[in-house]
Amino acid sequence: MNATLVPPAAAPRPVADRTAVGEHLVLPLFRSLSGSLAGHPYLKVVVDRAEDTWHLLDTAVHPFHVDYIATRVLGMEPAELDSCLDAFNASVYMAPDRRFLLGVLSLHTDRDTRGRPRPFLVLETTEADTMDGSLLEEFYTFVRHRLDGRLSLLLKPANHGQEHALAAISDVRVPRILSHELFGHRTRTPLNPGEAAGRLRHFRTTEEYAAVAGTLGGSDILAMPCLPDDVPRVAGFINTATTTPLSHTNVLAAGWGIPNAIVRDLDRLIKAESLDGGWVRYRVTEDDISLVPLAPTAVPAAAPARHRQPIRLRTPLLDDITARPLHRLRLADQNRYGTKAANLGELHHVLNARTADLTAFHGKPRPPRPDLYRHLAARLGTPHPAAHGELRTAAADFVAGTVSVPDGIALPFGLQHRFLRSSPALRQGIRQLKAALDHGAPEAVERLCLRLQQLVRTTALPDEVAREILRALPTGPAAGRRLVVRSSANAEDLPGFSAAGVYTSVTSVYGADHLLDAVREVWASLLSPRSVRLRHQAGISLDDTYMGVIVQPYLPAALGGVLVTCNPTRRSDFRNVCLNCSPGSPEAVVDGTAPPLQYLYNTVEGGGRTVALGASGTDLPAATRERLADLALAGRLLQSHFSAPDVDRPLDIEWLMTDQGAFHLVQIRPYAR
Repeated sequence: MNATLVPPAAAPRPVADRTAVGEHLVLPLFRSLSGSLAGHPYLKVVVDRAEDTWHLLDTAVHPFHVDYIATRVLGMEPAELDSCLDAFNASVYMAPDRRFLLGVLSLHTDRDTRGRPRPFLVLETTEADTMDGSLLEEFYTFVRHRLDGRLSLLLKPANHGQEHALAAISDVRVPRILSHELFGHRTRTPLNPGEAAGRLRHFRTTEEYAAVAGTLGGSDILAMPCLPDDVPRVAGFINTATTTPLSHTNVLAAGWGIPNAIVRDLDRLIKAESLDGGWVRYRVTEDDISLVPLAPTAVPAAAPARHRQPIRLRTPLLDDITARPLHRLRLADQNRYGTKAANLGELHHVLNARTADLTAFHGKPRPPRPDLYRHLAARLGTPHPAAHGELRTAAADFVAGTVSVPDGIALPFGLQHRFLRSSPALRQGIRQLKAALDHGAPEAVERLCLRLQQLVRTTALPDEVAREILRALPTGPAAGRRLVVRSSANAEDLPGFSAAGVYTSVTSVYGADHLLDAVREVWASLLSPRSVRLRHQAGISLDDTYMGVIVQPYLPAALGGVLVTCNPTRRSDFRNVCLNCSPGSPEAVVDGTAPPLQYLYNTVEGGGRTVALGASGTDLPAATRERLADLALAGRLLQSHFSAPDVDRPLDIEWLMTDQGAFHLVQIRPYAR
């Protein structure tokens, strides 16, 4: 392929080819040619090393570097490029002797010591580019010499490999900025795309919010620094402080299909436009966030009707009260033990049997590519094309060698059902709650839920129920170990209804009495005011909802977090998955105790990049980041099985890493798109 990279006789002139492009020329070019990347204007750059020239592309006409090079510089036909796209990409992004250096030049603004705006430029390659240190320095130097020296230019490594390659090069010769430094504290960040018209309700403190939380509803757009996990269903979310796209509230936003974004300058916008308490149109896309006041004539007379996706629950089977080991469950056991337990049982089967096809995601056509098998083979170290079944075997072996799932015991719905039937007070309270829901009496619903929860916590267990629960206690040398007790309802971990953060887990359980109390605490969470309200809004009847329970040994974790097998802020991106983590257990990430480290990992060409450092302030060691890349690919491969037949439907996976570096998956469920 490299030998064919010769310009035709009539190659077009570059869009810009100057020995110096000063601020007076660069800024007009951005206005006329740029697109928008993460809210910042940018130009695509092609450096032709053979011709010692560069091309600045009009992004509206040439959205892809390789299309421009192939058709405009090399004179290829589009069909010819499509037929060899992967090989062509390798020649321009990975070949050490490449002719072209490709990247993006983006325009940013900071403030000088007097507070005046000061523009600066950032140069970076594409995320899959494997430029070594010498090529990165050459790329930077070539562009630097063609810009006025008064305009600052910084190189941003596009992945962890480039960060490592630049470590040996002086930052005086190649000034640089890391991704988390550039974007980690940016003013506005899309989290979940969508559009809504509603009344803007801005709360600067949790006390302000709590005072009126009961009055919020479907016509409100809620803005505050940190949205609470028990937030009611509203028209849209705005975070006025930095958060992560994997927060519970963004998972809710994705499930509800409502816009969500970080807007750190909301106070300024409110003051400039007099927005607080007024009606606005709120729109979030992958590259833009807008809040536009609505004219009085455009304000809807009532909250717009929401399209409600039907949530279908399998008929719960309540006759069986037998506790079973997780590894004996399969997906079909959802109607006895709950979706969470059934998913973990299925994961045991996938890892042990190694017969599932974990290549289906990579086998789906990604036009103009017929599939991504070539890339998967490269990641797994197998030949391409491979013998029949060889790639599937390699994928199954890779996943089984990368992750495991803790064993445990699953308690079925039948135990909770038997317990509820044993108490006349509980049966009467549930009848009263159903009546309050039918009559739309929110204050009565709240009161009855709290009373029922207390009854569940304090009502004695029938002997047969207590005996079956206590079968989950470890015996022998493992007796007395710390346990974790988790929910496994039939109304969670479902497409369109994740219930993230809604039900209770008890993470420090010792002994028989504590286990019985913990199980009742998990059962009680099925009747919390919030869980009852959310299910009722989704059309899920109280009569149809039951709670199973998972009991597992506690595993001490050096690192834990959440992996979502998509890029939550750019849904069209089929390459990257998002991974958040913090020292210790996954709960620190799940409950938002502290801002986590955030990464994106490319599961097609490979590589990863750090998005934010979170509360730690420092990045993880390179060796740990490489291990996280394996975890990311394992999650993507599992998506092929757990999301079938729609293999593009992403997964939400909670995981932990032990001190020995072993990965354990503790939850796997659909992630709303």
